[in-house]
Amino acid sequence: MTAPELTTERAADGTAQIPVAPSPGAVAEALAVQAKVASRALAAAPGAVKDDALRRLVVKLRAQVAELQADNEKDLAAGAASGLSAASLDRLRLTPARIEAMARGVEEVIALPDPVGAIESLTMRPNGLQVGRMRIPLGVICIIYESRPNVTIDAGVLCIKSGNAPILKGGKEAFHSNLALTALMRDALAEAGLPPDCVQAVATSDRAVMTALIRRDQEIDLVIPRGGEGLIRYVTEHATVPVIQHYKGVCHVYVHADADIAMATAIAFNAKVQRPGVCNAMETLLVHRDAAPALFAELAPRFSEAGVEVRGDARARALWSVGPGKGGMLPASEEDWSTEYLDLKLAVRVVDDLDMALAHILRYGSNHTEAIVTKDYATSLRFLREVPSSCVLVNASTRFNDGFELGLGAEIGISTSKLHAYGPMGLEELTTRKFVVLGGGQVRG
Repeated sequence: MTAPELTTERAADGTAQIPVAPSPGAVAEALAVQAKVASRALAAAPGAVKDDALRRLVVKLRAQVAELQADNEKDLAAGAASGLSAASLDRLRLTPARIEAMARGVEEVIALPDPVGAIESLTMRPNGLQVGRMRIPLGVICIIYESRPNVTIDAGVLCIKSGNAPILKGGKEAFHSNLALTALMRDALAEAGLPPDCVQAVATSDRAVMTALIRRDQEIDLVIPRGGEGLIRYVTEHATVPVIQHYKGVCHVYVHADADIAMATAIAFNAKVQRPGVCNAMETLLVHRDAAPALFAELAPRFSEAGVEVRGDARARALWSVGPGKGGMLPASEEDWSTEYLDLKLAVRVVDDLDMALAHILRYGSNHTEAIVTKDYATSLRFLREVPSSCVLVNASTRFNDGFELGLGAEIGISTSKLHAYGPMGLEELTTRKFVVLGGGQVRG
């Protein structure tokens, strides 16, 4: 996190030395080179040493609540002055309870097995050679995110445990909070005998530094952008470093003709309302024409009471008008089918059969999360096989596509790129595998 030192140049009249800030390229180079050097020590560190650093971080998080809140107040004040919404300010705020949740999250990662060095699929060849695959860190990971300050801790801790050196580029709205949290991780690493540069934060909001970083392919092994569609497209288009996209979540729930209506109602309501501003929330509800009247009669009043703005096709609007939800559905546009609302808004389409539902998902989905509600085994199996998204669920809410809920302990994000990692990325997904061969003097003839 150490920036290049200021240089000076002489004023035009030759009487004074004027300080000159380092260029974005120089800042990016310093961060990348420092991370590369530190990553070698971290990759070789025993699991016990990495866990020691994380335990020291837990202590610091719990001991420095007041200091973290003081830095967070600077961001909250700047956010309020710039017109951030109440919801955005709430996501930004660090309360004692949220800091404690961070500490507990670190403890959960400590309890997970260290994937580094594990040998898998060891087999014996006819010539006596044993061939296996060993898990190793990816190296240096640049993580660019527009999110809550806790992402700084989540990303940093997962990288430390998996032996990777992260360069963290958080959003400007959480600038002071992110730097304070990164400082705690660096102090914990130093106390455990590891280089502090195993974790670095980009201490500037200059976008040119980010652009320079994602082109440092000699030092940086992977870029993970998390945020809005604009950010992810920008990184993908400008990076020379490999990118794993954590793209938008246009998530679907399909209610089949034979679905249990009470179950379907509960799942659809939870998928949309429980936390609408996240990537695994349902954005489009697809309903078989035979199930639509009964389902809409149950859902319409519940969505209305929850303040959900519903937009539908002509058939959905005609059927939605029955029961207590009468008149509560707006016409859907073509754009609605591919929109990630991240809000209490929902698109609804009535379909003729499973084929029509699958065709809709394949055309408008973002390969994130899809769910089906059905009693039929063959229908559910076909849905599982033919929907290519990173997580496909049967009779469960889309909200379960989450690293913690799926047993990974934590996640660095949900990948919608099919190469290397697909879906929630935990410790194992932050490693790759190399071949290891154990011989007894064999030579090739």
